[in-house]
Amino acid sequence: MDKVGKEDQNFGMRLFVLLIFLLGLESCSFSEPPLPPVRENRELVVMTRNSPTTYYEDANGNYAGLEHDLAIMFAEELDVNVRFVVATELNKIIPALTKKQVHLVAAGLTVTPDREKILRFGPPYQTVQQQVVYNDLHLEPRSMRDLIGKNIEVVAGSSYVERLKQVKKQLPKLKWREVTDVEIEELLEKVANGEVGYSIADSHFISLVQNFFPDLEVAFNLGKPEQLAWAFPKDVDPYLLDKATTFFGRIQQDGTLRRLLDRYYGHINRLDRIDVVTFLEKTNSTLPDYLKLFQQAQEITGMDWRLIAALGYQESHWEPLATSPTGVRGLMMLTGDTADRLGVNDRLDPKESILAGARYLLTLKDSLPDRISDPDRTWMALAAYNNGMGHLEDARILAQRINLNPDSWTDMKKALPLLSKASYNSKLKHGYARGGEAVIFVENIRTYNDILMKFNPPYKAPIMNFSSAKERSRLGASPIHLDKSTKP
Repeated sequence: MDKVGKEDQNFGMRLFVLLIFLLGLESCSFSEPPLPPVRENRELVVMTRNSPTTYYEDANGNYAGLEHDLAIMFAEELDVNVRFVVATELNKIIPALTKKQVHLVAAGLTVTPDREKILRFGPPYQTVQQQVVYNDLHLEPRSMRDLIGKNIEVVAGSSYVERLKQVKKQLPKLKWREVTDVEIEELLEKVANGEVGYSIADSHFISLVQNFFPDLEVAFNLGKPEQLAWAFPKDVDPYLLDKATTFFGRIQQDGTLRRLLDRYYGHINRLDRIDVVTFLEKTNSTLPDYLKLFQQAQEITGMDWRLIAALGYQESHWEPLATSPTGVRGLMMLTGDTADRLGVNDRLDPKESILAGARYLLTLKDSLPDRISDPDRTWMALAAYNNGMGHLEDARILAQRINLNPDSWTDMKKALPLLSKASYNSKLKHGYARGGEAVIFVENIRTYNDILMKFNPPYKAPIMNFSSAKERSRLGASPIHLDKSTKP
């Protein structure tokens, strides 16, 4: 064989070896190795989902959500750091857990028979109901049989797929589409907008989304109520599972879990469909007229304009000439005495009213004990805006007497309505008050605020540089004296 022939043969051999090597590499697994135990690495790795019921960034740029808060508290109890891994698709969660690429999943997972075959679940912390949803412009289905031949979409990898497979055994003609590129909230929005015919979701999620999209309606419940729980690998480290069991037992016993659930879901069912529709209409027709005034109030007080606007809507539906039989007037419904203390010349002037109402709410917040943190601090200040600081303080004293937490809005929602009962108010400094009305007042504002945050971006106020106390006073930023017995 000549020299050229040998070189061709050698080249061919090298190419063959290279191909075999590459094929070998392709067949190898490059998945990440299992995580070391939490105690060994001093880090808890939690997989979650980006949604309003689990883990999200709030208006202030901080992370929040029920699952976020629970995981943070659990890591503190373990005395380790926590690292969140956000799943881009629901159907990628269980594979990541079974490969032990995370220690646990805190993503609002439903405990189902199929999942229990491959996972371990911790103690349940919430009960939900699967429901079929549709757009109210369509004919309401009465049963799954009515959905045969309809456009049904559900999130791939969800417990809803598992339930549909069970139904299909009785209804072989039932078909649906499993989508991977959307989260549940986005899919429900598509149903509300008529882009998708029908879908399935958990009751708490639907109630939350209905406040943003009132055309979304519930047709019927699907199956029996189910429970949500954290998920662990089947061969979970016994230490971690034992700690999680103890953790959930404690927070259920001491009321922490109840307060967390109330923080995220306690207000979502307060408004009916007509309330939400009317509010959404007014955000388009009326809010633009006062948007700059609400934003200016944020510049001066530092409070989010959307909260101030939600307060204004609850008070007057953004009607600057509103007047009540008791004499409160204007867009923020101020009393004459409060307006005088705030230096308001004309309560019917929306510019004066909005700024004064925001300043008054800020004063109420500042007057509360420093140990009360947000969001409870804000909700209590709003209750005082409605009932007066004196009555709020009475309710806090009463809460202590009946073994409730006076620094928790969840517990204060139980104490405030008792102010209308003679057996309680007769022993309090300020006597009778419609405390139940204050609770409704606050819960409505919470929902309006949620809606405004959903559809309106935050406002980045310019830095205020007051050159003198006189200018600060002129802009309405100076503090006011608060008489705890007064109302707005």
